Amino acid sequence: MEQAIARLLAHERIRAARRHLEGTDEVTLARQAALSAIPAPTGAEGARAARVAELFRDAGLRDVAVDAAGNVSGWTGGERGEGGEGGEGDAGAPVLLAAHLDTVFGPDVNVAVARRGARLEGPGISDNARGLAALVAIAEALVAARVATARPIVCAATVGEEGAGDLRGVKHLLDGGSPRARRPAAFIALDGAGLERVVHRALGSKRYRVSFRGPGGHSWAAFGVANPANAVGRAAALLADLPAASAPRTTCAVVGLGGGTGLNSIPREAWLDLDLRSEDARALAQLDVTVRAALDRAADDENRRRLPGTPPLRAELRCCGDRPSGATPASHPLVQAALAATRALGREPELAAASTDANVPIALGIPAIALGAGGRGGDAHLPTEWYENDQGALGPLRALLVAVAAAGIV
Repeated sequence: MEQAIARLLAHERIRAARRHLEGTDEVTLARQAALSAIPAPTGAEGARAARVAELFRDAGLRDVAVDAAGNVSGWTGGERGEGGEGGEGDAGAPVLLAAHLDTVFGPDVNVAVARRGARLEGPGISDNARGLAALVAIAEALVAARVATARPIVCAATVGEEGAGDLRGVKHLLDGGSPRARRPAAFIALDGAGLERVVHRALGSKRYRVSFRGPGGHSWAAFGVANPANAVGRAAALLADLPAASAPRTTCAVVGLGGGTGLNSIPREAWLDLDLRSEDARALAQLDVTVRAALDRAADDENRRRLPGTPPLRAELRCCGDRPSGATPASHPLVQAALAATRALGREPELAAASTDANVPIALGIPAIALGAGGRGGDAHLPTEWYENDQGALGPLRALLVAVAAAGIV
């Protein structure tokens, strides 16, 4: 694969695309800041999507459109010709290159971007304004350099990648939201900054809101009825005592809790939010069974202590998110291309696991990875998030090389 990447780097059109990426590096950085400053909370990505659609059209992508879920897509390539490797012409399965539109920050967060020396600071500046800006830069470079590929390359900006979005955009995209992207030959997600990591293992998760409900009442007069707040405490303690599995790493975290209406009232309802994660689908399923048993025990323990003749409390488990696990084998040509491209650009690659848009195609058996989009970033998911454009053009270049390797150059 190293030789294949070396041939690509020496190809006249790829060299032209590289010059374009390097020559417009500051333009890409400015777009990154401008996109980051457009609020895009999960579920409210419309304004940012509209701007990305404009940038896709300006870059020269074809058939730019916003689908029913809010994803933006356009495409290039798909030419037949001598030398195309593995291509099926314009009708062939595409290579899908994606970056998510949404941020973890709500509408009340100021997403303005500040420049402090070489650093850009602002909520979402790396995750995922960097991925979006790199996606646009790659599209522009492919068109400007007239890079001809055997398979089409579809560029997609997706909604609902973060938190409660539950990968809604990519699920829609791969379920017929775009005829060209329904069953891609390969999928590459651009997520955040960085140049070393190659995410080929999908970190699956299940998210739950667990609610306990009881009769409630005055904190003195009704004392002894089944107390939902006590049940929450019992559940949290039982879950905290679960043994942590390290191979494969599997975790259960209490990430939120609440309930009650006043200082002198036993609540009628109390709740806790859970985040279960694992790289292995079977381990995640087993953890799910264990967690449900712990929740049942918490409810039973509280009910056994209630006053005779008083109603029992009830437990309700509501799924708020379900992200699949899986892996693209490290030996797969897509992963090998990403490793070779990283080395060719002077960096040592790191195979990694994460929760990204690539989870969905991996679970569907589609070769998929996630890559950082260059530069350096930090404080992800915090208001103090930052980005530094250290050799930033190498990020889009790496992704372009991998995408073209998968699409087959003509």
